Amino acid sequence: MHFRTRAIHVGNEACKQTGAVVPPLHVASTFVQPGAGDWGEFDYSRSGNPTRKQFETTLASLEGSVGALAFSTGMAATHCVTSMLSAGDHVVAGSDIYGGTYRLLHKVASRAGVEVTLVDSTDAANVAAAITPQTKLVWIESPGNPKMTITDIAACAEIAKKHDVLLGVDSTFATPVLTRPLELGADIVMHSATKYIGGHSDLMGGALVVKDKQLFDDLYFVQNATGGIMGPLEAFLCSRGLKTLELRVREQSRTALELSQWLNGHDQVKRVLYPGLPQHPGHDVAKRQMQGGFGAMLSFELTGDFAATKKFAESTKLFQLAVSLGAVESLIEQPASMSHASYDAADRAKHGISDGLIRLSVGLEAVEDLQADLEQAFKAIE
Repeated sequence: MHFRTRAIHVGNEACKQTGAVVPPLHVASTFVQPGAGDWGEFDYSRSGNPTRKQFETTLASLEGSVGALAFSTGMAATHCVTSMLSAGDHVVAGSDIYGGTYRLLHKVASRAGVEVTLVDSTDAANVAAAITPQTKLVWIESPGNPKMTITDIAACAEIAKKHDVLLGVDSTFATPVLTRPLELGADIVMHSATKYIGGHSDLMGGALVVKDKQLFDDLYFVQNATGGIMGPLEAFLCSRGLKTLELRVREQSRTALELSQWLNGHDQVKRVLYPGLPQHPGHDVAKRQMQGGFGAMLSFELTGDFAATKKFAESTKLFQLAVSLGAVESLIEQPASMSHASYDAADRAKHGISDGLIRLSVGLEAVEDLQADLEQAFKAIE
């Protein structure tokens, strides 16, 4: 079956007891067992829940994986991966990553003796050069956050395999609609389900999908031991979100491309960062590994200073000033003071997260209305 058909039907079979076309929401925390020491499929909702399993089954199908694990947040999912590391282990991560991931690696995992090296992963040679005998994990994002850099996932997968290192990909921006990293050789894919999978700014969630059964079992052990699981209501909403995921992402991507082309010619814009533009350094790689669109996230730098950038972000009406992304409503933020404020100032400067950078999450509004909203914000800083 095609992607959108599987999104609707796999894991969402009609209820056998009632015939309901939407599977029921199971909120039970515990389940009656056949006998003492005789375990049924479900015993305690931290270890497994029917509603969570339905969402995990659908997502696993869409990513082409052996299984998926649903978490309370995207950071809980990422933390599950880093929890498999030991003191003395080393992580190579891309420099264009979510601020929360930067914070987890540098200010939480580091406390356990895990060392971290950030590299410009747009050149796979940088990844290869940073790997040491202690490296256990390479972690990348493509498109990157917030500069929309593109990393060649297949090239990084070859390097990771050569050195017997796990490759994890935060694919929140691309979603399985546009990129399926497991098909390109990655070992782990992480999604912040809060974003496009949920799609309506009304839930928190995360997910890991993997292609190896032993790795799945290892991650499940950590998840069950630490307890950062997705609740049944959130899983129910995520299952619903998956049904319209392809339609939303493709339409949002079309709007983002139009806006990036318009912004690219604006006299108050220094540069536009969107992989769908031919001048983007990662455009050719993006065309190869993103299928049918370049995503609905874009960033651009204003010609003004920090204050002008702040005022611009505060002047839009349809683009709401908020962190997060991926929902039906459009959002705007200044990464230096919002999503990436957790970066050390020196690292922000080193990795090109300038004070003049604006990040847009393009929603499902009419492109003409979004363009008019940005234009009136430009006028506010003239």
